[in-house]
Amino acid sequence: MALRDQFTDSLKTAMKAGDQPRVSTLRMIAARLKDVDIAARPKGIDKVGDDEVIGMLRGMVKSRTESAGMYRQGGRPELAEKEEAEIAVIEGFLPKAMDEAALAEAVDQAIAATGAASARDMGKVMAELKSRHGAALDMARASPLVKSKLA
Repeated sequence: MALRDQFTDSLKTAMKAGDQPRVSTLRMIAARLKDVDIAARPKGIDKVGDDEVIGMLRGMVKSRTESAGMYRQGGRPELAEKEEAEIAVIEGFLPKAMDEAALAEAVDQAIAATGAASARDMGKVMAELKSRHGAALDMARASPLVKSKLA
């Protein structure tokens, strides 16, 4: 089932259950997805694919994580909890992330496949990782590992 369909089904279920915080978060996801679709139209793309949707979701999680940290520093734990609840809903649509051992193995394989020898080859390794693992790989976690192995 495509992520778009999952959003719609989850929204319907949440509305029927009267789960207002989840409904709000799902509507926010739908609105952001519509913005991403509109931004892709000049490229001739009507609706972005699941990989772009997953990237959008990861961006939403990242921004909410930063916001929650700022709210906690600012003494607003109730707003931080709201952000964290939104993160939980959004992460429910993300694929299961690779554990550290699998990530290290994937990086080693990509380095071997590209023949990378120095930090100059980092772009090749990252492109290889993205093509092999796509949505299952969080590039923000992979980047420092690739950099340390190529240093």
